[in-house]
Amino acid sequence: MSRLFPHPLLSGVLVILWLLLVNSLSLGSWIMGLFLGWGIPRLCTRMWFENARPRHGWTTVRLLLRVTKDALIANIQVAALVLGPTRRLKPAFIEVPVDIRDELGLTLLMSIISLTPGTVSAELSEDHSRILVHALSEENPEQLIHSIKTRYEQPLMEIFPC
Repeated sequence: MSRLFPHPLLSGVLVILWLLLVNSLSLGSWIMGLFLGWGIPRLCTRMWFENARPRHGWTTVRLLLRVTKDALIANIQVAALVLGPTRRLKPAFIEVPVDIRDELGLTLLMSIISLTPGTVSAELSEDHSRILVHALSEENPEQLIHSIKTRYEQPLMEIFPC
């Protein structure tokens, strides 16, 4: 059964999402949803991380809430910057040293940085010790580095120990 449905929970979620997207419960929608729920996890099985189970549930919840709050605040800040005078923009590339070594944790850190409006993970060094981050407007690079390390990297290191 695990070969046929390698990730049954994901398969079920995909079927439900498909039915919600097409807004129909017709036989054809069910068949397509079941096909996608079966096919997508099978195609992506080789891309799954080995130990992708978070270790600290409350830390995970706090991190998700923090990222959501930061994204909402950053949206407002970026809107004000973009709609205001361009002289207020201070774009910068900043190298952020990272201590996290877990592949999934590092991927999540880079994703969080890119999901937060105003910052983008531009590059990961070959030795995985630094992330090049582009900030839309940053006057104090040390503050951005400190913020990324304390707000995102430390919780991720708790959740996914190296």
